[in-house]
Amino acid sequence: MVGSFLMGWWGVVFKGDISKVSDYLVIGLNTGYLGSLTTFSGWNQKMLDLTVDGHWVLAFLGFFIGLFLASHSIIFGIETAKGFRWLLKRYSTSSGKETPKSGSNWKVDSCKRHLAVILALTLLLCALWIVSAVLSKEEFDGGGRAAELWLGCIVGPIGVWIRWFLARLNGRGLGKAGTLRWVPFGTLIANVSAACVMAALATVKKAVDTKTCNTVASGIQFGLLGCLSTVSTFMAEFNAMRESTSPWRAYAYALITILISFGLGILIYSVPVWTKGYN
Repeated sequence: MVGSFLMGWWGVVFKGDISKVSDYLVIGLNTGYLGSLTTFSGWNQKMLDLTVDGHWVLAFLGFFIGLFLASHSIIFGIETAKGFRWLLKRYSTSSGKETPKSGSNWKVDSCKRHLAVILALTLLLCALWIVSAVLSKEEFDGGGRAAELWLGCIVGPIGVWIRWFLARLNGRGLGKAGTLRWVPFGTLIANVSAACVMAALATVKKAVDTKTCNTVASGIQFGLLGCLSTVSTFMAEFNAMRESTSPWRAYAYALITILISFGLGILIYSVPVWTKGYN
């Protein structure tokens, strides 16, 4: 909900203002931060856990209520962001001050500035990787949430890069004719694939059931797959379709994503747990 709410601010209303500073900042905030803050694969896995225990009604309600809350969170974010922008304009008008050009002094518009930002962020990423690797090694023998957290921090950026790469498929459609161009296949593939691998690792954890396996699998689930899948981008696309001239596409897109992920998850996770009798 928080990620979808912030997507309404940064990914819809203030997206143009942020892009005046840097287009890469828009990608970093929306695709990187907000896309990683929310996870579709984790949501799908929780519903699969309910089916294993026989709570099918709760699983379907979980999808319905979750979709309702997430979709309305981005709407609430858009409306509050518009209200905040209106207050800023009203304040600048009443005080007689001109509204400053957003990002005019901070715009990354030269090769030197781009190189400086890239260098700084690369050094920061390397530092975070080193810290995460050291702390993960210290906590690994004991297992637990701390080791999973630091391992997730190591592999998390990989999930973001894969999702960013897959985003190029959005709006292209299928084949040379571009069939179903309205379907964001990049996001769809990211969410479905992450949900499937998440279910597969959950099955492995049930089958192997050792501390090392659980730590590694949970770290990959939390970091790589949590960052590969996204709800905030999913909801931004859903909201854009809902406000278009063909609002039925939003519900078709949501249904396709959920049914494929949930259906494959049942085959990968629920069926083995039922047949093998895993606890």
